Amino acid sequence: MREESSAADTGPSTAERLLLRLKTRGPASTAELAGELQVTPEAARQQLQKLAAEGLICPRQVQTTVRAGRPRQDWELTGAGHRRFPDTHAQLTVQLIGSIRQLFGEPGLNKLIDQREQDMRADYLLQCDGITAPAKRLQRLAELRTAEGYMARVEKDGRDWLLVEDHCPICAAASTCQGFCRSELQLFGEVLGKEFAITREEHLPAGGRRCVYRIRRLPAR
Repeated sequence: MREESSAADTGPSTAERLLLRLKTRGPASTAELAGELQVTPEAARQQLQKLAAEGLICPRQVQTTVRAGRPRQDWELTGAGHRRFPDTHAQLTVQLIGSIRQLFGEPGLNKLIDQREQDMRADYLLQCDGITAPAKRLQRLAELRTAEGYMARVEKDGRDWLLVEDHCPICAAASTCQGFCRSELQLFGEVLGKEFAITREEHLPAGGRRCVYRIRRLPAR
């Protein structure tokens, strides 16, 4: 088992790795985190207690069937923990949205969102040009979203695909104006093609842990 990084190690600290693990894969127990990060349970416990004291994580009781009546304790990120990951100029963005609403009303704000959608569509379609295989096209879309800070990945779920985004760098803007999320859902559909149906199953700005989109191939007509 590898202990905590030495002073000469320039890689991320155990605390940073714990935060990233909880961000990208959700709640987990101390033992699970220690095993995945290859540190001793005691080292993991010390770092988790420190992060909890800083208000970045909190315990969550999970009922299990292994020992009836004795719930397991998992760890999960708090709101402050989620905010440790990039949120593109959140306060300024919210202020600007408020100013646009005051000056130009909802039509002006919708016009701004439409322009953003047009710019993103042009860029995504250009980046996906020539990629015909659906799985590769979806993977390319995930790479583009990751480059923008969404921490996106693709998972297979039976006959469907899942586009998972563990972070939302515009969460503050999306929480203030749902039009940003509406336009992105439409944009994904245009990039992937009419033969696919896309539905959102989890929504981070609405209180979810992440954003998850299910991509299902429509039956041939």
